Amino acid sequence: MPKVKMPKNSPSLDMTPMVDLAFLLVTFFMLTTQFRPDEPVVVDSPSSISEKILPDKVMLVTIDSTGRVFFNLEGKVMRKKMLGQMGAKYGVTFDEKETNRFALMTTFGMTVQQLKQYIPMDEMERKDFMKKSQGIPYDSLNNQLGDWIRFGRLAEAEISGAAPVDKTKGLRFAIKGDGNANYTAIKRVIEVFQEMKVNRFNLVTTLEQHPNI
Repeated sequence: MPKVKMPKNSPSLDMTPMVDLAFLLVTFFMLTTQFRPDEPVVVDSPSSISEKILPDKVMLVTIDSTGRVFFNLEGKVMRKKMLGQMGAKYGVTFDEKETNRFALMTTFGMTVQQLKQYIPMDEMERKDFMKKSQGIPYDSLNNQLGDWIRFGRLAEAEISGAAPVDKTKGLRFAIKGDGNANYTAIKRVIEVFQEMKVNRFNLVTTLEQHPNI
């Protein structure tokens, strides 16, 4: 009795669900992506062989080549609390709209009084303003940098419910200095951190390329 030959059909795969999924992912990332604002100062940090990466929860003080100092602390709630405390000390009132805009900003470098003028500006106006700014005062007579550090720590401690101390898993501190910055400016910033009882911090550098690469 002859064998019955079954017809051979080529296997097929319906890719329609995969295409739909790909478009869904693209749409999701397009709608949820937030572009980071441009930094107001460009710093050419010195190179090193360290491969450590800064943590997300970090307070960053930046020093440019002319010795101007800039400050940044990530976290909307922390920034709002910190701004309120700074305004109360220096007699500058920030309304809700200004506070919300400040919470979305990045690095800044001016006096608290000038910050009142700076917050409502658009990106182009801010760039022009920063070219003329002298940075955040950090001398012994007008140490606003020290107050930003102090109130930033207090805001973080209030949110986390812990004492305002430097812990490994808590708020970290970092200094990012330009390679051509005056040593005196770097030394003074370190002194400000120490005056605020912060004795452990990171120095931000650029990863040095291996000579064999």
